[in-house]
Amino acid sequence: MLIYIHVNATYADFKILVLDITTKDLSASCPTMTSLCLGPFLAVSDPVSSRAFGGHITRKCFPKQVHFHSRSVVFSSILCSATLSVLPELEEKQIFDGEKANLLVRDLRKGFDSGRTKSYEWRVSQLEAIIKMLKEREKEITEALYKDLAKPQLEAFISEVSQAKSSCSEALKELKQWMKPERVSTSITTFPSSAEILPEPLGVVLVISTWNFPFLLSMDPVIGAISAGNAVVLKPSEVAPATSSLLANLVEQYLDNSAIRVVEGAVPETTALLEQKWDKILYTGSARVGRIVLAAAAKHLTPVILELGGKCPAVVESDVNLQVTARRIIAGKWACNSGQACIAVDYVITRKEFAPKLISALKDELEEFFGKDPLESKDMSRIVSSNQFARLVKLLDEDKVSDKIVLGGQRDEKKLKISPTIILGVPEDALVMQEEIFGPILPIITVDNIEDCYSIIKSRPKPLAAYLFTNNEQLKKDYVDKISSGGILINDAVIHVATRGLPFGGVEESGMGCYHGKFSFDSFSHRKSVLYRSFDADSSIRYPPYTPQKEKLLKAIISGNIVQIILALFGWS
Repeated sequence: MLIYIHVNATYADFKILVLDITTKDLSASCPTMTSLCLGPFLAVSDPVSSRAFGGHITRKCFPKQVHFHSRSVVFSSILCSATLSVLPELEEKQIFDGEKANLLVRDLRKGFDSGRTKSYEWRVSQLEAIIKMLKEREKEITEALYKDLAKPQLEAFISEVSQAKSSCSEALKELKQWMKPERVSTSITTFPSSAEILPEPLGVVLVISTWNFPFLLSMDPVIGAISAGNAVVLKPSEVAPATSSLLANLVEQYLDNSAIRVVEGAVPETTALLEQKWDKILYTGSARVGRIVLAAAAKHLTPVILELGGKCPAVVESDVNLQVTARRIIAGKWACNSGQACIAVDYVITRKEFAPKLISALKDELEEFFGKDPLESKDMSRIVSSNQFARLVKLLDEDKVSDKIVLGGQRDEKKLKISPTIILGVPEDALVMQEEIFGPILPIITVDNIEDCYSIIKSRPKPLAAYLFTNNEQLKKDYVDKISSGGILINDAVIHVATRGLPFGGVEESGMGCYHGKFSFDSFSHRKSVLYRSFDADSSIRYPPYTPQKEKLLKAIISGNIVQIILALFGWS
């Protein structure tokens, strides 16, 4: 790595920290350099300047190998300020491959096997450190989320920082109760005895996060894994690089690195991690990648939690409060990371005659929320990347769809923004109805009878969430009974995930397993069954030889019929 330090100096006291720097073959790339010699130490000065300073600056060529050791040196009578710039073409990239992944897992397993992560004190110390991190670094977290997604500060705080803080606070409050063994009654066949179910940590677990809520969906499962007493590796999404980098720095600074690590990177790094033997894997993302994770885990018989997604429907009956319904659909679509959420409303089903009223209400409320030109709104997130932007534009520009747009459709490629868009009467075979949209596009499907919604929803894979807006009590019961999905929310959207008493997870294509609150603790724990017996009351009837008398007594005991037991003891039929 070649590092230039441009030095501006004046007379005063100063302190220089000389970093661990290795330069290779500098003479070939830079035949003349100016260097500042400070006693036995060397700091590199402006390579294009030959100004003398106090007789200590000399112009010379570097040898092919120069190495500086890390140390702190104090000089008097000079004040220096230095600016570092790295030449990327000479930087050696550290490759995280299968060998390094294996060493990482072995290192963490050694820490786990020491038993330190199992203690209540260790778990609490790490949870308290996360709370401290969230309080002290909130601004940096929301800034990183803005860099990655242009996520408004308030939205970032509510949907990510606040949720992580809530998850951590609940774990701290309830952890002692969660860790308690659960007493279980025993049967007469094991009398006298006692039994319990003991929650124990699984071991070393892997959390692979996603980019749409890159902070929350990284920290929430990590909080669960720590609460259960595991060592954990977090792999954040490379699609949200600012948040990924911040997570790596924060975890290193605040948490116990002998048990909690972050690995940054993309496909090669994730592949290297998936080659290892884990005690559990939690993955959040697409069904396509979910299949890859599941296949990799199967090689080691590793249990998995897959948090995927799907096309989440919202059924709207005509008996609703129209304004409130419109506002809540917007909150569950466009104000939810610009629709880039696995639980965002993906499409709406409503009566044909009611659709114009619903569209008009949505239009009015969207203008109220985001102004006449939503592309200029600071209250709406942008699309995460140019690839995702191009995918969404393709959905809009399909011949079957482009003439069905009744609101929005404007886009700004430079800003990676697409205005809130409503499509009416889109055909079933259009691309926008074949895949999860994950963006600010909302198709509206019309039906003659609201009950027709069931066949439409059931014709697709089971969604992660399903929404219904109605005042009809029978329709509510029927919807809950007939629709299978990860979760159901009546008369609102999205906010059910903030209810910690409810598990969050999918079914079939929308995922497997669940977490949140106590469910996170349970998902990262093994419920170990334990039976305690003494050496007393060791009856001979369980041992050979099996006489007719023993057979009668054993059958009576197993049946639990006290009369038969008494009769058998006395040798009666």
